[in-house]
Amino acid sequence: MPPPDRDNVLTPSQLNTLARNLLEDAFPLVLVEGELGNLSRPASGHLYFTLKDARAQVRCALFKPKSQWLRFQPREGLRVLARGRLTLYEARGDYQLILDSLEEAGEGALRRAFEELRAKLQAEGLFDTERKRPLPAYVRRLGVLTSPSGAAVRDVLSVLARRFPLLDVDVLPVPVQGETAAAQITSMLKRAAASNRYDALLLARGGGSLEDLWAFNDETLARTIAASPVPVVSAVGHETDFTLADFAADLRAPTPSVAAELLAPDRRDLLSQLTNLNQRLQTLHLHRMRTAMQRADRAALRLNALRPQARLQALRDRQREAIRRLSAAWRTRVDRDIAKLRHADAVLRAMHPRRRLAILRDRLSALAPRPQAAIARQLQREALRLRGLARSLEAVSPLATVARGYAILQHEDGRVVRVVGDAQSGDRLDARLSDGRLLVRVESEI
Repeated sequence: MPPPDRDNVLTPSQLNTLARNLLEDAFPLVLVEGELGNLSRPASGHLYFTLKDARAQVRCALFKPKSQWLRFQPREGLRVLARGRLTLYEARGDYQLILDSLEEAGEGALRRAFEELRAKLQAEGLFDTERKRPLPAYVRRLGVLTSPSGAAVRDVLSVLARRFPLLDVDVLPVPVQGETAAAQITSMLKRAAASNRYDALLLARGGGSLEDLWAFNDETLARTIAASPVPVVSAVGHETDFTLADFAADLRAPTPSVAAELLAPDRRDLLSQLTNLNQRLQTLHLHRMRTAMQRADRAALRLNALRPQARLQALRDRQREAIRRLSAAWRTRVDRDIAKLRHADAVLRAMHPRRRLAILRDRLSALAPRPQAAIARQLQREALRLRGLARSLEAVSPLATVARGYAILQHEDGRVVRVVGDAQSGDRLDARLSDGRLLVRVESEI
């Protein structure tokens, strides 16, 4: 025997996972009827038990909070109808049911019939949202199909009287329970819709068990509701109760009282809306009146402007205004010319030759002594400068040295004898003294 392929070998966990996936895919939703056994409710709130018959049993679990919604008290030996999905509890390798709902078996057959009929009508599109008709904004006449002696009709009438007493309400008496109730409700609904009297129809009934509400799960009634030309509101049972009439109706209300609130506006809201609309209407009316009066005034002004007398008067006014402006312009021009003449006269007077000659004489008289004074000042400055130069020359002049008893010896050619070596025996020299000149001859050097 060849060794097994390790890639095809499964662990228990893998095998259980594969089995669980196969079970859940093959049995997504099942209904099981059986007897309760091994009932356990731990502190977590979950409910664990087995469903069994004479030959087999299956483990079940109903988790919290669905276990808190049960309408009965589970007990050992009670026959129930369970709805859920089949799966595998991998820790033990046991398959079990994870439940969505649990009912007593007395209602189980009815519940199955309800679910089958609901699925059938839903597949036909009878419950589609696109098919449903909108309710009118304000219902003027309402037909209420209900028992005239039940609590539902009293609740509906009480709410309608409180919210909108002007609503015209007709109670159309029908039985809401029993074998003939569905047929009578269907007949009354057809007659009410064909009468063209009502803006909306209301199906109302108080709460009860599934058997009590079964008349509203009739297929014919559901089709009649869907085909009604008048919008139908369904308010059957309590908030947790659902019937085929609810699915087929154009609007489903949790209770009859809520349905009445949905169908009838609150008179206080209407009064507030009427007050706002009245204020808006008055404001609009005043605005239009003011606009019309302004248009009338403008039209009257235009008519007055088009009359011959008015045009003549307007021309007179324009003529007077033109004359006034011309006179003002003429006066302004004359005043400006007079001012210019006065200015020219003043300029001519100021520029007259005699006046200019007198001005020049005055200026000449004022300027005459100024050159002599300037020459005298200049001569004085030059004399002072010459005296300074003379003193400077005297300070450096050789004549000053001669005047103190010295003499200057020069050769005949003018060369000055500064040292003994500059003269030789026999040279004739010119000796310059302070009072004259002497001719000397050098006899010898000492």
